[in-house]
Amino acid sequence: MLAIPFLTYDWASIKKIEYKGQTGTSFWQTIQFEGLRVRIVEYSANYLADHWCVKGHIVHCLEGSFVSELENGNNYTLTKGMMYVVSDNLSSHRSVSDKGAKLLIIDGHFLRDKVD
Repeated sequence: MLAIPFLTYDWASIKKIEYKGQTGTSFWQTIQFEGLRVRIVEYSANYLADHWCVKGHIVHCLEGSFVSELENGNNYTLTKGMMYVVSDNLSSHRSVSDKGAKLLIIDGHFLRDKVD
């Protein structure tokens, strides 16, 4: 990963990209660096992700609430101010939101399950 100089971003100026879920929709605003991705992700009401994800993330709930479902059957409800952290390949998870949520999600090489 490259060193990142001091930068400022106005999320209002970053385009929202729409991604359909199995139900509902998510909107991503993404800032990409080498080996690091920072996103604001918004889930609509009645959102269900269209896949199980094995990537590592740091996920902080900014608004609303959502459930992180694990393929092993465990479910974790996160509300405003809560977060979870997981490394790559340590769980298969997907998000579900009845009423919608806004998240800050950070992921990248530092969450790999093996250090190169």
